[in-house]
Amino acid sequence: MNTQAVAKALVLQRPRNLVLEEFSLPEITDDDALIEVEACGLCGTDHEQFSGILPTSGPVIPGHETVGRIVRIGQNAKLRFKVDIGDLVAVEVFQSCRNCQYCLNGDYRHCNHHGLFDMYGFIPTSKPPSLWGGYASHLYLSKDAMVIKLPERLDPQLATLFNPLGAGLRWAAEIPQTQEGDVVAILGPGIRGIAGIVAAKLAGAKFVMITGYGPRDKKRLEVAKTFGADLVVDIEHQDPIRELKSAVGSLANVVVDVTAKSTTALGQAINLCCEGGTVVVAGTKGTVGADNLSIDSIIYKELRILGALGVDIHSYSRAVEILNSSEFPFESLSRLEIGFSGAQNLLVELSEGSQDALHCLINPHK
Repeated sequence: MNTQAVAKALVLQRPRNLVLEEFSLPEITDDDALIEVEACGLCGTDHEQFSGILPTSGPVIPGHETVGRIVRIGQNAKLRFKVDIGDLVAVEVFQSCRNCQYCLNGDYRHCNHHGLFDMYGFIPTSKPPSLWGGYASHLYLSKDAMVIKLPERLDPQLATLFNPLGAGLRWAAEIPQTQEGDVVAILGPGIRGIAGIVAAKLAGAKFVMITGYGPRDKKRLEVAKTFGADLVVDIEHQDPIRELKSAVGSLANVVVDVTAKSTTALGQAINLCCEGGTVVVAGTKGTVGADNLSIDSIIYKELRILGALGVDIHSYSRAVEILNSSEFPFESLSRLEIGFSGAQNLLVELSEGSQDALHCLINPHK
């Protein structure tokens, strides 16, 4: 275990400018803790933050798919987090005061004291003790942080998939209340789309279709088959509505849109959904408006259109169980693991859509 006196971290000073800096390791009280980061996964939010689509309020240490080991912890924190020194943990991006009405109702993503503007990976370094993001050797756990204790046998790099898999479970199963026998359509074959296939299958869906677009998604659609997709559709050449009806004779009970920056996906999702069905719009889009959107179709079909912000601790815990079970071939996903020096170039590639790896992560020890 590292005993260095300072932490090293990548700081996003402004859009497209990451700088390696050093920070003093904080003193830990009875209520907080410090982890040594083993790995931090990257997702669409990372490159949108990097490119300035998602603004930040000053320099930040990005990274919100963090896995690491507890190296310092207070007595109260041990009880609150249910972990001890040496334990491997995954860190929830949101914080929870555990006292406001939102938190008491389980909706801590809208916590009165934290919420969207106080998430890991988005908190300015000007707020002590600065170590609020996963692109770092160490991460600070406030008393309002939440962690999931990980099995020792689970590879830390693989464990960073707790976040996208948790998203799939919440977005494709929990929120739409996917049931036995449902037909599910997922738009977008990235890691969260593939996780959505897993979630839908575990919920009992009888048929799952996933769509992609063009040459970049060709390999991803092939990977989707290995995770249980019954039908893969390249919408550059195929009509997803015709393909779905041809395969099962109906439209989808549940449609999950996990596409990035697509102005046409929502309209397509509504067209793919059957009467009385549910459309889940998940993640962040970085766009305004939607092309080919038929408002009347929402009305005539009496659809439920649900937005999905983030995940929750329960879905993350279930994701860890699935990863640890090896029931699905997550370890076979194309993975790109880089150190601090490669982060800037990787984020440029992700923002430009030129990086094909489904699982990208930063290892501060690499």
